[in-house]
Amino acid sequence: MTGCLRKVPRHLPLDHHCPWREEAEELRERLQHLEALVAKLQRQVFGAKSERMLEPAQRMPTVQQQLRQQESPEQTAAREQQSQQKRRERAALKAERAPTRRIFHPVPQPQRQCPACGSRELKPLGQGRLTVVYEYLPARLERQEHVQEVLSCECGKGVVSAPPPPKVVDKSEYGPGLMAHLITSKCADSMPLHRLARRLERGGVPMSRSTLTDLFHRAAELLAPLVVALLLHIAKAAVVQADETPLRVLAPKKTHRGYLWTFLTRSEQGLWLIAYRFSLSRAGKTPKDVLGGTKGALVVDAYTGYNSVTLPQGRVRVGCWAHTRSKFFEALPTAPEAQQALDFILEFYRVEDMALQQGVVRTPAHRALRQRHCAPVLMRMHQWLQFQRPLHLPKSPMGEALRYALNQWQALGLFLNDERLPLDNNRSEGALRAAALGRKNFLFVGHEAAGQNLAGLYSLVASCEATGINPEQYLEDVLLRIQTHPQSRIDELLPHHWKPSRTDDSS
Repeated sequence: MTGCLRKVPRHLPLDHHCPWREEAEELRERLQHLEALVAKLQRQVFGAKSERMLEPAQRMPTVQQQLRQQESPEQTAAREQQSQQKRRERAALKAERAPTRRIFHPVPQPQRQCPACGSRELKPLGQGRLTVVYEYLPARLERQEHVQEVLSCECGKGVVSAPPPPKVVDKSEYGPGLMAHLITSKCADSMPLHRLARRLERGGVPMSRSTLTDLFHRAAELLAPLVVALLLHIAKAAVVQADETPLRVLAPKKTHRGYLWTFLTRSEQGLWLIAYRFSLSRAGKTPKDVLGGTKGALVVDAYTGYNSVTLPQGRVRVGCWAHTRSKFFEALPTAPEAQQALDFILEFYRVEDMALQQGVVRTPAHRALRQRHCAPVLMRMHQWLQFQRPLHLPKSPMGEALRYALNQWQALGLFLNDERLPLDNNRSEGALRAAALGRKNFLFVGHEAAGQNLAGLYSLVASCEATGINPEQYLEDVLLRIQTHPQSRIDELLPHHWKPSRTDDSS
């Protein structure tokens, strides 16, 4: 920029049009943009990407931390007690589901006498003392040899045979339990198949990555009707959240950028249903295929790819306050006044925390709380945004944050009149974390069909975990049942409707 800066003559009036003022404004805008970019890169390179990771003197607490700082000692004690109670309940529920083996410890023979009188006529006292120990047993793989009994009649003409064991794939040596473990390891634990193949070989099972790949995609083909039914359930919901993330696809000499989309909602029982779709582009075709022609609300960010299902007649687009907050947070290093916007947004989350503490979330009482406490804050924030907008350059971080908030203002304010609408889209972003971790481990998918199969199995595993079901138990059961289950009752096998078969119960 050397030689570009020129001193503006002082004798010119402020409203006088001159090239020096325009040049100075342009350079100031570029300087603010570069300062914000450097601050963002410093957080990404030298620290976590979390919004609370700034220099110690500028560290910004999260919304939840700010809410806790303003609690009274009584509220803090009550919250901690409630949190401990929930942890104990979750631990007790997990303990009930854990396989249990009771081991009896008899009193050693030299000690089987009364320490007071020396009598050996001792009787059992109660059920004994119970000590619970959680122990790790290494995973065990076994080679099963199923012998089918064959009977013949003395007449020499009649022969009957026991039925063979059920299989997912005909003429395959691998059972449904192994296939369920394979799917869960990749989709829930983000384990690459070549690494899983080595682990299985250490357990005594001859296995190759190509065999695991074939089993993975065969399972995806069998379970595809379930994924279609799950997407139909989500499309019928009144409130749907959606988001997308890149996922690379193998291509000659390079990788092509594909996208993994997630769509989620709550079921009638309040359980989360999560589904994924894969596509080779980020165009609006995928949202249209999933949600096209449906009515309700769609909670998303400002990406225009979702316009295909919201314009001109379709779902009502609901804005995300978390994205809005991030814009103002990024503007803090160059515009300290952005803190006021963060304080406004904090008020909205304070009301959500109040509804949670009162146990009225998604009820008419929740809507009344929002209208009573959030409506005045929204009015003050809108006035503040309009006042601040002329004071900042359009392309500066603060200018972009102001433009984003004002352009999305109508969508951001819809939560006031509908208690079912969340403040943000964080739930759908959280649903993509498993995929983000997976692409760091297995890097890419081989082709479009492989991406679609991966998205389908991601859907079932994620919905199982959100529903509190063990994905391995669910998949082991459903992989066999879906081959003979009536298509008209396919919903019975969805994670939020699933009930183990009788064979599962007896085992």
